[in-house]
Amino acid sequence: MTGAAVDQAFISLKHWLLSFVSSAPDWLQAVVSSLINITAVLGVFMALFALISVLERKILGRIQNRYGPNRVGPFGLFQPIADGIKLLIKEDIVPARADKVVHFLAPIMMAVPAILALGVIPYGRNMTAFSIDGGILFFFAVGSATELAVFMAGWGSNNKFSMLGAMRAIAQMVSYELPLIITVLPVVMIVGSLSADAIVEAQAGYSHGFAPRWFVFTPWGAAAFLLFFVSGLVESNRTPFDVPEGESEIVAGHMTEYSGFKYAIFFLAEYFGMFAVSGLAVTLFLGGWHAPLPFLEIIPSYVWFFAKLAVLLFVFIWIRGTLPRMRVDHVMNFAWKFMMPMAFTCILAAAVWHYQAHGLSGWLWSLGILLVVYLSLSRFLKADKNLSVRTYRFAE
Repeated sequence: MTGAAVDQAFISLKHWLLSFVSSAPDWLQAVVSSLINITAVLGVFMALFALISVLERKILGRIQNRYGPNRVGPFGLFQPIADGIKLLIKEDIVPARADKVVHFLAPIMMAVPAILALGVIPYGRNMTAFSIDGGILFFFAVGSATELAVFMAGWGSNNKFSMLGAMRAIAQMVSYELPLIITVLPVVMIVGSLSADAIVEAQAGYSHGFAPRWFVFTPWGAAAFLLFFVSGLVESNRTPFDVPEGESEIVAGHMTEYSGFKYAIFFLAEYFGMFAVSGLAVTLFLGGWHAPLPFLEIIPSYVWFFAKLAVLLFVFIWIRGTLPRMRVDHVMNFAWKFMMPMAFTCILAAAVWHYQAHGLSGWLWSLGILLVVYLSLSRFLKADKNLSVRTYRFAE
């Protein structure tokens, strides 16, 4: 097979499957096409969820100088199957005075938005499950429903620890959803489209014949990518921002009264959200499915997308094994006093870069604006802190 044929192998497979209903009405063909897309997305990411659940424990084990799962199956690879069986047969306990309907719907409301968000990400050339003009807007529209699901879990459990955890989670998610959205605006502004496919296409080609034109290689793009990635950590409730699930403080946050398969759905939704945020970061800043060098374009486009996605997921895991949990007031201060001003600065820097015709002068002006604001914020935030050297005294 030629390189183009391999690259479009899954598209050809879909067309072959649709050929069986070619004589059916148009509406039925559209329904079958959508079902094929949904099955493909769910199949791929359910498999990735099972794989990352065991790889994360293995990587964390190596970081912490211990073994990860190594008993169930060869090299512990069957551990996700064992976990799934355990959660399926585990008793589902619902508090007697809980709101049964809300308690039941909360994990579903948590998982559905994450799954829907995966549908608008381009996974390869012509491989967007649902290509719509407002794909980026749709991503954040459905993603904002997770706050409602968290509140439903806390309120429906009729437990003060669950409610406290839900309120902390909602405050954190709302605070960081603003910089998450604002850091997307420079990309949308430069491209002039809310379509994920158009954004990937705008990053095609190479400068000087070898340098990729990814937005992350611009000053404003690099800053926006870092801010977006940190906000994604918070939205996914990942370390060091996992304060809603602070085991030493509020047991398990809004999931305190959940067990069995309902708890597993929360766990799945967290990972699907991490996949969605990482996939959007690849789309917006890392060139999507484009190869980093011209001679590497012979490799199928979807391989490059999932390679970039794997790197970001590894960084998620690496950060979890390295950094301690932040204090909740520090998390909130960081959002409003640093992340928000820097996110707006990225918009200004991108505008200067654009109106300087994407040239060297625009690159330098953009970098200068970001450095001035960053250094000013650093000095301002440090001014009210006592940063003198601590003296530690130990008992003899």
